[in-house]
Amino acid sequence: MTTESGPTAPPQKDHGRAGRDLKAAVASAVVLLGAIAASLAVWKTAFMVIVVVALVVAIWELRRGLLAHDVDLPEQPLMLGGAVMVVVAYVWGTDALVTATAVTALALMLWLLHRGIDGYVKTATASVFTLVYVPFLGSFVALMLAEGGLDGGGLDDDGVQGILVFILVTISSDIGGYIAGVLFGKHPMAPVISPKKSWEGFAGSLLACVGAGWVLVVYLLDGDWWVGLLLGLITVVMATLGDLCESVIKRDLGIKDMSQVIPGHGGLMDRLDSLLATIAPIWLLLHYLVFT
Repeated sequence: MTTESGPTAPPQKDHGRAGRDLKAAVASAVVLLGAIAASLAVWKTAFMVIVVVALVVAIWELRRGLLAHDVDLPEQPLMLGGAVMVVVAYVWGTDALVTATAVTALALMLWLLHRGIDGYVKTATASVFTLVYVPFLGSFVALMLAEGGLDGGGLDDDGVQGILVFILVTISSDIGGYIAGVLFGKHPMAPVISPKKSWEGFAGSLLACVGAGWVLVVYLLDGDWWVGLLLGLITVVMATLGDLCESVIKRDLGIKDMSQVIPGHGGLMDRLDSLLATIAPIWLLLHYLVFT
């Protein structure tokens, strides 16, 4: 006996243990890295435009996710304040960044007054959290780039070199963990938070980060070998924690990806999680142990 049924949704494509469309992910990564490399090589200040755009998109993604829990972030003030924080950090440094962050946080709380009493604490808390998580941490990219001055570009510039080290070492954590996790991953690191993350993957991240940190600090920055090893160790810990924190946020919000703006990767925040977590300690390390 046969029965008729309505149309069924097409099955989702299984990407295996990789968990993503690898071809699309690689293509997207090549385009993004190409844009970053071009801006740094030609006129490094143009890279600040990429940073500001990335932070604006990240804020949009977080607001989109929080709306599912009836938390409506003040999107425009956050975006404007975040852009100002990046610019002042690049031009005037850490003191200006701290001041701009405090002023923006206060402005956000004042902005929310017109919405009334209901939900004020919840929305204000989420707004300040977003402010610190995205534009404040992202502004350390501006501090790193400013190490070589505000003009110029190319590999002879300290700021450009620092950005390359920061990006390449953090990416090494993702690549090393991805390869080792796919090939050898058997023991979950945090199954409730991120089922695909394994201790074998962490070991791969550790080896890749330490190796990349040593090579880049010694041969690109002319720094001491132990600084490279320390940078690699700090990066792998912070990158892993950043990835886990973003996974917790997504699980709490009940979403798989922050958005689908990057083919093969999901949302921009799905790629920025490790970068946002590593930039501050990497800048601190290079600023005092290499560039000073």
